[in-house]
Amino acid sequence: MKVITRTLRLATVDAIALIDISADVDRLFQACGLRDGVLTLMSPHTTAHINLNEREPQLQQDMLDFLMRLVARDGDYRHNRAPVDGRDNAHSHLMGLLMNATESVPFADGKLLLGAWQSVFFVELDGPRAERQVHLQFLGQ
Repeated sequence: MKVITRTLRLATVDAIALIDISADVDRLFQACGLRDGVLTLMSPHTTAHINLNEREPQLQQDMLDFLMRLVARDGDYRHNRAPVDGRDNAHSHLMGLLMNATESVPFADGKLLLGAWQSVFFVELDGPRAERQVHLQFLGQ
């Protein structure tokens, strides 16, 4: 069994965005040379997450609209009264309660076993940010 760890770095330009990182993930997977095992993706951020979902523009906009309706940016949040890093981003943390920091994707015969409609998304909830990261750990043979 081998363990290979890589980090994907990306910049975000929107306050809230679904960024399809599937091609980057597949490129890193192909470079690792493993055939069978499992990939774990992890966002080390409290206001950015990993999600498997369908890449379809209208649905992606529906998802963004849903998040913004669910948690108002201008709510009266305690965190915004004394922000730790100068950002009034309580809404971003609250949206994040509904998401995962990690996702696992099995792979077999040199292929990621994503469903026909699944893409890997980096979900930015507090952008824009000059640098975000996704850690990828491949465990396999």
